[in-house]
Amino acid sequence: MTEVHPKGKDNPRGLRDIPFALPEVTPAEKRLAKRIDAALQEGYPDAYCELEFSNPHELLIATILSAQSTDAGVNKATPGLFAKFKTPADYAKSTPEKIQPYIKTIGLFRNKAKSIHASMSMIVEDFDGQVPGNMTDLLKLRGVARKTANVVLGNAFGINDGFTVDTHVQRLAWRFGITDDAKTNTAIIEKKLMAIFPREHWSRLGHQLVFHGRYNCTARSNCKHDHPMCVKFGVRCGEVLPVKNKKKAKK
Repeated sequence: MTEVHPKGKDNPRGLRDIPFALPEVTPAEKRLAKRIDAALQEGYPDAYCELEFSNPHELLIATILSAQSTDAGVNKATPGLFAKFKTPADYAKSTPEKIQPYIKTIGLFRNKAKSIHASMSMIVEDFDGQVPGNMTDLLKLRGVARKTANVVLGNAFGINDGFTVDTHVQRLAWRFGITDDAKTNTAIIEKKLMAIFPREHWSRLGHQLVFHGRYNCTARSNCKHDHPMCVKFGVRCGEVLPVKNKKKAKK
């Protein structure tokens, strides 16, 4: 029997182990979610995690590297990295400076090298060299927030403990009318998605939304607003995403 978390005790059945309260949702929101779920399954039945990995620690590292970077860019760098460092212990015995050359094509590579070294060191020292398969322990690792932990849990362990929210999911939640503000933060979006979609579908839906956002309903001007998903659910697909204010250049 799943343990009930004090902060999630009032959540719907099957979600009371979640360590926070989920928002109340209306029957209409649940019906919309059911229709979106079915349409995504029909349109993207084979969606998957596009980061390349062969074991949990490689997925963890690839996901850390993917922050503010593309999956394609990460996949170009990781073959050499994974060939050099085969186990968490190999990273732990190394240094961030020795990891950097293998990931220098990726943005923020110096800080990411520090995160990889620190997280692999903790895995060796505190978790017997194995990537932990639970949210609490994953969040102890440097460079790991809920988004990264959700990716690892869903794809390496088949565990639905949260809903992965990246920029594509954030954009589509707004365009499909699930959220009202394009700038709604990812924590609020994740809770809403967890509340309206069936738990057993969270990981799968995350991939399907990413596929739709990456290949069809993009943030760019070439967004395919005539895609069946956008025609059926895109209440804001014709609207331009708000642009962040840019600081004026110093004269």
